[in-house]
Amino acid sequence: DDTVVSSVNGVGVELNTASRQLLAYVSGLNSSTAAAIVARRDEHGPFKTRAELLEVPRLGPMAFQQAAGFLRIRDAAHPLDASAVHPERYALVEKMAADLGVTVPDLIADGTLRARIKLEDYVSDDVGLPTLEDIVAELAKPGRDPRQQFEAFSFTEGINKPEDLKTGMKLPGIVTNVTAFGAFVDVGVHQDGLVHVSQLADTFVKDPSQHVKPGQKVSVTVVDIDLPRNRIALSMRSNPEIGAKPGGERPARGSNSGGRRDNNARAYSGGSNHAPARRDSNASLNDDWFSAAVKKKR
Repeated sequence: DDTVVSSVNGVGVELNTASRQLLAYVSGLNSSTAAAIVARRDEHGPFKTRAELLEVPRLGPMAFQQAAGFLRIRDAAHPLDASAVHPERYALVEKMAADLGVTVPDLIADGTLRARIKLEDYVSDDVGLPTLEDIVAELAKPGRDPRQQFEAFSFTEGINKPEDLKTGMKLPGIVTNVTAFGAFVDVGVHQDGLVHVSQLADTFVKDPSQHVKPGQKVSVTVVDIDLPRNRIALSMRSNPEIGAKPGGERPARGSNSGGRRDNNARAYSGGSNHAPARRDSNASLNDDWFSAAVKKKR
């Protein structure tokens, strides 16, 4: 319920279409006054102004003062009835417009006019500068949904199944899950690919969850494909090595091939002081890391 209340009072509701249940979440209203609003609307038709709310039975001045700013009327006679500006501040906005020699609709439509308003001239005992700034900001977007605009996303056209993929392809994708091994990414082929932790960035990534989040839009490169196993290896590096297996091979413990010799290497049968080369468990698409990651994803 707290989430609904926060959303309703953050976004506002359309007075002439909102249900009784939704209206009840508006600040200052309850189930009784919400039902009265709907009954009045059904009997007399849509509200033409916010002021008509004062005609609703059981909705007194106090409830009106609390609720009016959250109730919008689209295409109302007064342009501010579609905004979050409270009716008690209409006169102030009208004065701002009059001082510039324009109308309120002009003020709403023209940002250059709003920029000419000297807010300090309208500060009073009951209206401070922050309130004035909020009013002018609302004039720039009356009746618009303040929630973040939806961003359209589309996968690469013609890439619909794993067989359409080729190594080296750069594709847009959406992160579907993040594990300790890396991130699963949907590239539009009905089989998520895995960006191994070693391929998430050009720099070292300790915790994949600090680098990417589910739902994030990313750009990836196809670095390896294993169609029989339905496994796709992706990279988010700027210049990935195509065909390289995530993780790679580790040098043998104690060998000089990877740099300094390990003086603590144990002796094995055969008299060698070098431990046999171990294959990294994260080495390839055929190794256990992919299976483990899939299990975690599930």
